[in-house]
Amino acid sequence: MTEPLRLAKRVAALAGCSRREAELYIEGGWVRVDGVVVEEPQYRVTEDQRIELDPAASAVALEPVTLLLHKPAGAGVQEALRLLTPAAHAGSHPDARIVRRHFPHLTPLLPLPALASGLAVFSQQRGVIRRLTEDALEQEMIVEVAGDAAADALPRLCHGLAWQGRALPPIKVSWQSERRLRFALKGVAPELVPWMCEQVGLRVVAFKRIRIGRVPMAGLPEGQWRFLRRDERF
Repeated sequence: MTEPLRLAKRVAALAGCSRREAELYIEGGWVRVDGVVVEEPQYRVTEDQRIELDPAASAVALEPVTLLLHKPAGAGVQEALRLLTPAAHAGSHPDARIVRRHFPHLTPLLPLPALASGLAVFSQQRGVIRRLTEDALEQEMIVEVAGDAAADALPRLCHGLAWQGRALPPIKVSWQSERRLRFALKGVAPELVPWMCEQVGLRVVAFKRIRIGRVPMAGLPEGQWRFLRRDERF
């Protein structure tokens, strides 16, 4: 019996390509071993195993990605990360194929408190990480509240509260209905929203982030994710 060989070596021989090109085919999810996609170039195979290369295969290095998740209420960062699986993808995407390398080394950005639901961002892209880390982007929140609001609730929420001795920056707050507020925060962390509401006699029942900068959550089902498109910018 011959020793098992690295899958990359078998693919290179099969496709008549370099070892690096073979690795790119494998990492891109284009190679099947006995009918099952294998994405590890170092995977060991025997001579009698069937190796298939997808006719549409492209030996192109995978680009880093950014994933947008509709985080359910109650999920912390680690629970949210566990939702990022191929099975939870919200639909087809023209710019990227779903492969395992899309899921490691994701940086959570502008994390939501566990109580909140809505748009959560996880990225491998340096530019996106820098943008969401260094720049103060507007975050739009829809907040369900209970209780009796103080007469001056809106002016105080917009520009009349101080946190730990420092005045909060001005924000935009408006009533959407009798029990629903819209917050457009910039320079204020979402986790302060419940505290802010308490200062004007309100209790937060639920709140959801529906937009970060220019990227909305529109149409993304709860518990599912999609790729940030190439034409989207925060």
